[in-house]
Amino acid sequence: MNIVCLDMEGVLVPEIWIAFAEASGIPELKRTTRDEPDYDKLMNWRLGILKEHGLGLGEIQQTIAKIDPLPGAKDFLDALRSMTQVLILSDTFEEFAKPLMKKLGWPTIFCNSLEVADNGEITGFRMRCEKSKLTTVQALQSIGYETIASGDSFNDLGMIQASKAGFLFKSTEKIKADYPRIPAYETFDELLSAIKAAL
Repeated sequence: MNIVCLDMEGVLVPEIWIAFAEASGIPELKRTTRDEPDYDKLMNWRLGILKEHGLGLGEIQQTIAKIDPLPGAKDFLDALRSMTQVLILSDTFEEFAKPLMKKLGWPTIFCNSLEVADNGEITGFRMRCEKSKLTTVQALQSIGYETIASGDSFNDLGMIQASKAGFLFKSTEKIKADYPRIPAYETFDELLSAIKAAL
């Protein structure tokens, strides 16, 4: 039994924080897991910037409402789901992901959740589990699945390397150079063909 585990942001949809950085005019928020391997450090830094500017969940959700999946992402996902089981593993949050999952045809996603005050201020976040992508892939393997994984960032490397086949997709030149043994693709057609061959 195979299951394909995909990252969400940068793979299926644009990076939410980059879109919000542009919408809010706060360029510091463009920093993502492509730049910062320590997710807790990155998120706490982001929450500090939001507090400083008096921005909360509502403003971010207004930006997310305008985000569409990357061109070809839904067709890729539909084709992949017709071949095998697919699970999106993301370090995003339920409060961010829902409108994007609707646009992608409601695939299954495992992600985290935010702690939000009554006034909309994001006061914290709850990670589903430690090293959530790698931990989830290992858990799937423990119940009889063979995993195939793809993502673009530092926080995807664990699940990619632990899977029977793993691929970088639309990643950075630095990550591709640092991990030359991981096949890297730029188009959905290439990635679909690589996954199909690995099934």
